[in-house]
Amino acid sequence: MNTMNVDVKSLINEGAERTDHALDALIPSVDTVPASIHGAMRHSVFAGGKRLRPVLVMQAAVAVSGSIPAGIERLGAAIEMLHTYSLIHDDLPALDNDDLRRGKPTCHVAFGEAIAILAGDALQTRAFEVLAGLECPPAATVEIIGLVANAVGTVEGMIGGQVLDIESEHKKPTPELVDAIHRAKTGALIRVSVVAGGVYAGAKGDDVKRLDLFGRKAGLAFQIADDILDMTADSATLGKTAGKDLAVEKATWPAVYGIEQSKKDAARLIDEAFAALEPFGERADALKALARFLVERKN
Repeated sequence: MNTMNVDVKSLINEGAERTDHALDALIPSVDTVPASIHGAMRHSVFAGGKRLRPVLVMQAAVAVSGSIPAGIERLGAAIEMLHTYSLIHDDLPALDNDDLRRGKPTCHVAFGEAIAILAGDALQTRAFEVLAGLECPPAATVEIIGLVANAVGTVEGMIGGQVLDIESEHKKPTPELVDAIHRAKTGALIRVSVVAGGVYAGAKGDDVKRLDLFGRKAGLAFQIADDILDMTADSATLGKTAGKDLAVEKATWPAVYGIEQSKKDAARLIDEAFAALEPFGERADALKALARFLVERKN
């Protein structure tokens, strides 16, 4: 088996279906009081995302143990809640001020700013509640919660990356700044999806380090590809407003290196990510195929 033989589309569809079933069970229904907040949470969570992070969780576990462990979809669902919370807040007028996400009205457009803010807060809170009840050994649960909290936080985590992103607007981007933003804002959650999935499946020591290195490389490549798409694709293809990064002069990889070099950098990072997985052998083929998809996708 090799990455050429992996049906990535089916892999993603199957992983997304498992994740959606878990999310549907874990997020209160629109009939649960207060209905408005649950409607807003569900509006954004079920707006049509690819569930790439939960699929990375599952396939990292496969790389470690050879199969998808029972209950791991709850870990993937929790990470997807955190990802969605970040999107809801990122779209707010105070941040990116966007009215389109995944081809649908953003949460604050559909429900108002107050409910959107609270929906993001609620998804983050629910995510950690789900993480606390994972079906893995207590030591692994505690480790996963720590890893995820760090990846969402302010020091080399998602929130810290968002702050750097905001503060860098309309300033001349430097290689160091762009690297720091990308590794934190987007890369951290991708990296922790891989590492947490491995820990859930029993990874320890060197295996955790290998998954961490893979996640860092693949996460940066993913964001570089996202930067390129923002400059080359239209809004209908992206499912969000195209050209926003350029319009507000955000610090992006192409802004520093140009589009052609950015494409080469993304491809190089994926090759380096693959090298980190060599000790896992064929068990990591699907994880490698997913990483390749991250940088070759069109939306």
